[in-house]
Amino acid sequence: MVTTFYPPYNFGGDGIFVERLVHALAADGQQVHVVHDRDAYELLGGSSADVQVVHPPGVTVHTIRRTRFPRWELLISHQLGRPIGAHKRIQSVLDSHEFDVVHYHNISLLGGPRILQAGRGIKLCTMHDYWFVCPMHVLWRNNREACTKRACVRCTLRGRRPPQLWRYTGSIKRAARHVDAFIAPSRSACLLLAKNGFPAPVHHIPDFLPKNGDREFDARAGAPVHPRPYFLFVGRLEKIKGVQVLVEVFRDYHAADLLIAGAGAYETELRALAQGLSHVHFLGRLDHARLRSFYRDAIAVVVPSLCFETFGVVVIEAFATRTPVIAHDIGALSEVVTSSGGGLMYRTHAELLEAMERLRTQPTLRQELGDKGHRAYLDRYSEAPHLKQYYALIDQIEQARADGRPVPVN
Repeated sequence: MVTTFYPPYNFGGDGIFVERLVHALAADGQQVHVVHDRDAYELLGGSSADVQVVHPPGVTVHTIRRTRFPRWELLISHQLGRPIGAHKRIQSVLDSHEFDVVHYHNISLLGGPRILQAGRGIKLCTMHDYWFVCPMHVLWRNNREACTKRACVRCTLRGRRPPQLWRYTGSIKRAARHVDAFIAPSRSACLLLAKNGFPAPVHHIPDFLPKNGDREFDARAGAPVHPRPYFLFVGRLEKIKGVQVLVEVFRDYHAADLLIAGAGAYETELRALAQGLSHVHFLGRLDHARLRSFYRDAIAVVVPSLCFETFGVVVIEAFATRTPVIAHDIGALSEVVTSSGGGLMYRTHAELLEAMERLRTQPTLRQELGDKGHRAYLDRYSEAPHLKQYYALIDQIEQARADGRPVPVN
C-alpha cells in the first residue's frame, strides 16, 4: 500500500479506508506493507507528536521522514508531479520484496503521477477523491459551488495554490499506462472521472466497514446519549460538507435537536452561525465506540454535502446501526441511498424539512428504511463482499495478462 496518509497520521476517510483494507487483508492471511508520508501530514497541520501504534500480525508500516528541507521537497514534488528526495526511500521499500500487488491510494504528495511507475507486480490505484482530474481534489469550483464546468487555473489560484503545469503535459495519461486497474468506490465517481477527462477505465468497488464493526450496532438497549430527539451530522467541518445548510434550517425548526460530530477549518464560522440556537450542539471529534451510540439513537443521519462525494462512508456507518439517512441529492450520495432504499433524498430546504418531519413522526417508516439500509450494508458494504470483489479484480488482471487482453471493466 502506497499512500500519503495513514492512521494515526491522517485527516480524513482515505487513510481510514487504507487501514481497514490493510487489516482485512492481514486477517485473511496476507503479508501487507504500508508506505506513508508523515512529513506531508505534519506540514499540512497534523500533530508532530509520536503516537505508539501496535500493528496487527502481518502488517509492516514504513514511515517516510525527510532529514533536510521537507517543505521544499514536498513543494517541488507538488509542482513537478514527480517524487523528489523521498522517492529513493519509497523505491527501496518497493524493491525490498517481490510484491504480488502494489496498491496506490492518495499519491498527491508522494510525487504525483510519476510515482505510479515505481514497483513491480499487479498495480492498483484507488481514487478516494478527484485529484487526477481536479487540482483542488474535490470538484468544488472557486470555493463556492460544485464544479460542472472546468476553470482549473483560476480556481486553483483562488484556492491559494500554485498551478501545476505538469497537468497539461499528458503526464497523467503516460503514468496511467503503468497501472493495471484504477478503482473508484461509486459508479457516480467513475462517470465523473471519465467526464472530466481521466484517460483510463475505472472499476467500481464500494467502500466497506470492517468485520465485526457492527457488533454493537444491533443492540438498542442502553441509556440514551441525548435527552431530546435529534438528527445527527458526522464529518469534517468544511464548507463543502454543507453543515451551514443544516444550521440555517434548524434556525426555524425546533421539533428536534441537531447534533454535529466532527471538527475542521470551518468550525469557527459554524459556531458563530449557530450562536443563540440552544438546540444545535457541537460534539467535537468522537471515537468510534462513542459515535456508534449517537448513530444508534438518531432519528436519522443527515448528509448535506454540497460537493460530489466519491462515496459517503457516513451513509454506511448509519446503515450499520439500522439508522436511516437523509442526504442531499448529488453525486454518490444519491447512488448509495437510492440503490439501498435506506433513506430519503432532498434538493431544497423545503424537501429537507419534509424528510425530517416524515422520519420524526413516522417511526414505522424510520424502521423500514433503517432495515433496508442495514441489509444493503450486509450485502454490499461490509468486509466480505469487498474482499470478494478485490480478489476477483486481481484474478481478472492475472488472466487478462496471460491472455494478452485488456482487463474487463465492471
